[in-house]
Amino acid sequence: MRELELYLHIPFCVQKCKYCDFLSAPAGEGERQAYVDSLCGKIRSYRDTAKAYHVVSIFVGGGTPSILTGQQVLAIFRAVRETFAVDADAEITLEVNPATVAGAQGGKSGPENLSREKLEAWRQAGVNRLSIGLQSAEDRELKALGRIHTFRDFLETWQAVAEAGFSNLNVDLMSAIPFQSEKSWERTLHAAAGLTPPPTHISAYSLIIEEGTPFYERYGSGEHGEELPDEDTERRMYERTEEILSGYGYHRYEISNYALPGCECRHNLGYWDRREYLGIGVGAASLLDGKRWTEGEEPVVLTEKDAMEEFMFLGLRKMEGVSRRRFREQFQTKMEDVYGKEIETLCREGLLVKEEDRVRLTKRGIDVSNLVMSEFLLDEEKGDSGEKDR
Repeated sequence: MRELELYLHIPFCVQKCKYCDFLSAPAGEGERQAYVDSLCGKIRSYRDTAKAYHVVSIFVGGGTPSILTGQQVLAIFRAVRETFAVDADAEITLEVNPATVAGAQGGKSGPENLSREKLEAWRQAGVNRLSIGLQSAEDRELKALGRIHTFRDFLETWQAVAEAGFSNLNVDLMSAIPFQSEKSWERTLHAAAGLTPPPTHISAYSLIIEEGTPFYERYGSGEHGEELPDEDTERRMYERTEEILSGYGYHRYEISNYALPGCECRHNLGYWDRREYLGIGVGAASLLDGKRWTEGEEPVVLTEKDAMEEFMFLGLRKMEGVSRRRFREQFQTKMEDVYGKEIETLCREGLLVKEEDRVRLTKRGIDVSNLVMSEFLLDEEKGDSGEKDR
């Protein structure tokens, strides 16, 4: 049986954030229940496929998965476990918006707020890791993003999930957002890393203004640029992230991800290592049997060229870089036979370094990672010309 990762997409949210281009939207209780019923049926439809795999990680993303009722989450995981062989130590992550948790201890009440019973349902379902979207510890910045929670809501959420027994906790943070300064970003980093209990993992991403979002309408033309940090401030924020988080014991293991020792996100590492994964739910992506597809679309067979490119630009996101041994095992040819010229040039420019089996980005290379990774896109002739060393 081969290793498999599962991604389950929940496309619902209370209110769509202004920067979000993910497949998500508000929906009523009836629509959510109909979707969950359909999702469970889709999961069970993979019964034959599942016989070849054992599941090493599950990630429930969205949207806002924490908007579902406890019974809906339990129903989804019943379908999963009836269909797939899930490892006893599988990492099982569920994304959480603090607005759906604040009040779980009796403060607020409302149809979107969690109860203790809901948290217990997650535990019963086997969820053992939560990824909580804070983004900023500054309420003005949260409002600018269109987030529906406050920093106080987040703190209530943190207390509630910790008391419910969840200890493997990620916090999502976002830099270069409207009205943010270098100092306010530093306050957010300290607020997140200084939580009790401490997060085991922190994801720190820079805002990308995507076409089709309210942020694109406001900032895409260059207007209102004074609301966004300038380029120099954004660069200092980027540098301060690692400096501050390392002081709390977090190590950077991927361009935008930091973890306490042994707490790296196994599911995301699987993506960067090109482990097979199956996405179930509207818009979910899959990589299985050498094919890639988005649910509802026809699978595309990946060429060796496609696979080589992905191996390099996904693997180079990790601080440890890519393994030349694994490249040779996967493609029956040496990495240098395909990418020797590019690697040597980038090493001379101080953007890559070779260390025994591995090739990785330097600190300077991380700063211009998109440029470096573009060098590993192959033309058809180069992809087929590497001399095979079998």
